[in-house]
This record gives sequence, C-alpha cells and structure tokens, in this order.
Amino acid sequence: MQPSRPQHQLIDTLIHARWIIPVVPEGRVYEDCALAVNRGQIVALLPAAEAASRYTATEEIRLDQHALIPGLINTHTHAAMSLLRGFADDRPLMEWLKQHIWPTEQAWVEPGFVADGSRLAIAEMLRSGTTTFADQYFFPESTAEVAREAGIRAQIAFPVIDSPTPWSRDGEDALQKGLALRDDYRSHERVGVVIAPHAPYTVGDNTLEKIAVYAAEAQIPVQIHLHETAGEVERALVESGERPTERLARLGLLTPQTLCVHMTATCDRDIELLRESGAHVAHCPRSNLKLASGFCPTARLLDEGVNVALGTDGAASNNSLDLLAEANTAALLAKAVSGRADALPAHQALAMATINGARALGLDRLTGSLEPGKSADLAAINLGALEQQPLHDPVSQLIYTGSGHNVSDVWVAGRQLMRGRELQTLNETDVILRTRYWRDRIAGEIR
Repeated sequence: MQPSRPQHQLIDTLIHARWIIPVVPEGRVYEDCALAVNRGQIVALLPAAEAASRYTATEEIRLDQHALIPGLINTHTHAAMSLLRGFADDRPLMEWLKQHIWPTEQAWVEPGFVADGSRLAIAEMLRSGTTTFADQYFFPESTAEVAREAGIRAQIAFPVIDSPTPWSRDGEDALQKGLALRDDYRSHERVGVVIAPHAPYTVGDNTLEKIAVYAAEAQIPVQIHLHETAGEVERALVESGERPTERLARLGLLTPQTLCVHMTATCDRDIELLRESGAHVAHCPRSNLKLASGFCPTARLLDEGVNVALGTDGAASNNSLDLLAEANTAALLAKAVSGRADALPAHQALAMATINGARALGLDRLTGSLEPGKSADLAAINLGALEQQPLHDPVSQLIYTGSGHNVSDVWVAGRQLMRGRELQTLNETDVILRTRYWRDRIAGEIR
C-alpha cells in the first residue's frame, strides 16, 4: 500500500522571493523562501521546498531578483499638500508658512483640493512601497475616503487648532468634527481616526487638556508637531518658562499614545521625558534639512530606549514621499550628527521605516513585520539593477542604494495594489490630470 500524501492546504497566495526580510526577528534575512498568505493574513514564512509540499495557492508569484519586506509605514505626512510640491521652496520655516503656505491654504483648500491632493500622495506612496500612512490635514474626511477607496492603510489624524482654519472655527469645533469622523470609521478594517493638536504654539492649555482627557478615556492616539525648531522652544521658554515637552507632560499629554513629530531641538530633560513617558518620535529628516529646522538626535534617542519612526512630512516641504529615501537620509544623518559611523545601521533604519512606525501608530499587532497572523502588508523591491551590483547584503542595498523606483509590487491586507509598477486601484493618468488642473488654478491660469 502506498503511503498517503500529506494533504495540501489551499491558500490565496504564495510569494517566492530571492530574499525575505521579516524585520522581526531582528536582523534576519531568509534566502529562497516563500511567504504564504490567506484571507489577507500571513500564514507562514518557510523554505520554498517546504512551501511546495504544504500549500496549494490560487496565485503563485515568483520574485527571483527581489527582496520582500513589510510594507513601509509613513508616520507623518500632509497628503493633500502634494498639490503644493515645489510651490514655495528654499525659504525658512516660518516665512514659508506665514507668507506662502498658510495664505494659499486659506484661498484654495476645500474638500476637492484635499481629495485630489490625497489621491496624488497615495499613488506616490504606493509606488514607493508605503502601505500605511498617518496624515494630518484639513478636511480629513476627504483623505479618509480616498484612502478607503485606494485600499491603503491609513491613520487619519484630524487637526486641532484654536484659531479659524479652512476646516474648523476653533479647537472645540475641530474636536467635535473629528470625533464624529472617528465614530464613522470606528469599525473600518484599514482606516482609523486619531487626534492631532497641531503644535504647542497653535493650541492652548484648555484645548490640550480636553484632548488629554479624550485620549485617556477612549484610548485615542495623539500626534503633535513638537520641538520642530530651536526658535519654537526659545519662544516657549520666554513666554512660559516651560519647554514644550514639559508643558505636554504637565497637561497629561505626553504618554505612550503620543507621537511627537520632529523633535529637532532637544536637551537631556526632553529625552528623559520621552523615555519616562513612553512617547514616540516621528523623525522627518529630509523636511527638517530642507527647511533648516535642525537635527533630531536619533541615535541617542534609540540608545535611550525611545521608539523612533520615520515620516516624510508633506511633499510641499520634502518634496518626496519616498520612505526608502527617508530611511537613507536618516541613516546618513544619524552618523553625521553622532560622529559615529556605526550609528543607525541599515537593519535599524529599515526597522524605523516598518515595525517602529507600527509601534508609533499603535498598529504593531497588525502590521510592521512579516509574522504569521499579521496582515499581509508587503512590498517587493527589485535588487537586480546594475546600480545595486554586486549584492553582498540586501538590507544594506535597500537602505544605501535603494529607492521607491525599485518597488515593483505592493499588497495591503493581501490585496495587490501595485503589480509590476502598475497601480491597481488608482488611475495614474487621471491623478496627473487632476494635479495639473490644481496647478493651473493656483497659478491663475484657470478662473
């Protein structure tokens, strides 16, 4: 009698890749293995021969020159500001904001602008391997809807500012609108809504205290621009005698649910507060460099046990939403700032762009690494180009020679959103046409 063959498990997708980099466990690279995906979740990561004996897949994909990694996580951007890319470059931060960006936003920002700008940003992020992004901008309902339609994972951080904005009359109005939007998306599998007090200099104590109460009672994450420049910190000290981190701690808003964006001007006390509170940092190196805002001490923060993730900021101040480029800049900048060539090595830079980002957004049980049970949020990166040869270390090549242009395929929750560089849920031609329409309107060529 012939021994019975083990029964194959039927799954949706089996992805074979030259290298699979799971991020967790840390520092591992698996060669000639396969990732099994079923019903949007990772089932197993195993040798290719074993995968063939265990699984029958509806779709089998072979990526012979590629690294398969967790989808990248952009922890801070302003998606709709993609329509202002290159609009007012090469100016200091406050001049850029007060004389150019804020007046333009007052004149043009409305739901259609935000929807079209978000569509452009999401298309760019998907094409460069980002599968999750955290956004902070006006008319967040428009960005949420575009994210839902595109299939990307999003954390929509609705902006709270005490003065009038295109979206809200004041801080209380913003809170009520934002919390209603949070209710609308409470059960959505990919899109969540959190609170984003804009910055300590635009939100008063009363509003910040309310946000702290909401965040604590409902376990809502909070994202805030903090210590973006030395000038911000100096003004706070003159006006109140407190550093912004000290003020947030006093108001109960520096917690493990808080994501502090930028943190370029820091002292020992700031780092101590971040470490003790469990707050996270979103590092946006390219935007900070372009606006001459200062340097976030990433190597020291990481050494002190502070979770540091990566964000691109908006395309108006970067001007790219390529998170691989951001990881490259972060790694190089950390070495220069610390004076140590071994600061922020390639594996750690990749972790900042993936699992650290998931932790910063409170999504690490769902995404950020290639572990069984997690969502199949994936990016495949072609490492076969001439510029990446010879290949001694795939992670080193990803960080030091890679870019979003090398990303070939992207999945979110097992759904393929880009196949062979072709977007599957967004019409690239339409996105470009709508972008040109807004360029011409802002330039005064369309009335």
